[in-house]
Amino acid sequence: MKFKRLLKYLLFVVLIICLTFLYSFSSKRNKRKKVTKIEVEFEAGDNNFLTHAMVNKLLIQNNTTVKNQAKSVIDLYKLEKNVSKNPYVEKAAVFLSINGVLKSTIKQRTPIVRIVAENDSYYVDKQGVKVPLSSNHSARVLLVSGVKSEEDVKEILPLVRYILADNFLQKEVVGIQKSDTNEFEFSVRSGDYKIDFGKLRDVEVKFKKLKAFYNTTFKDKTIQEYKTINVKYHNQVVCTK
Repeated sequence: MKFKRLLKYLLFVVLIICLTFLYSFSSKRNKRKKVTKIEVEFEAGDNNFLTHAMVNKLLIQNNTTVKNQAKSVIDLYKLEKNVSKNPYVEKAAVFLSINGVLKSTIKQRTPIVRIVAENDSYYVDKQGVKVPLSSNHSARVLLVSGVKSEEDVKEILPLVRYILADNFLQKEVVGIQKSDTNEFEFSVRSGDYKIDFGKLRDVEVKFKKLKAFYNTTFKDKTIQEYKTINVKYHNQVVCTK
């Protein structure tokens, strides 16, 4: 009985040694393999700012492309960090497959507004992150002017999100102008008139008044007679012809 137990124990030890050797041999052999191919995959969405070629240029290590480099020298963390630094990238993942393919999955930032200033123009995404304009693509988003600081941007983002969350307002409001007195005016798609929104308070109430006014004037087509529709006063809509 003791001999059988000893034999089983020895066989188990030999098995462990063999498996360790095979794993070590396979691991070393795998690390000696070279990167044979680079694949870039964009997550579903409006992926217009970055191209596959642009991402490939970001996958650089030691001033050269990672293709044909040994897998053992590839620093995946560094490559991922390098790709993530691109202002159009919201999230990136870089990893190696067993057969030597370097894969990169990219989620691009989604602009929700374009800030138009005297000396600068840029997008802001849904997280409130500043995104530069691109020569590859011009996003069709709300245009905002009169914004002069990051605090102004933070102030206006809840308004922008409210508009984008409403199916009608999203299609109707095309521009927002902030005045020096912190009041807001909207440009709209349906006509040349402006919406005088006033300060950013009672936002939901003002939009309810505006939509109720639209429901009436769109039917009889009288809305085109006005130059300004003012909703900043309590419980009333004041129009100027």
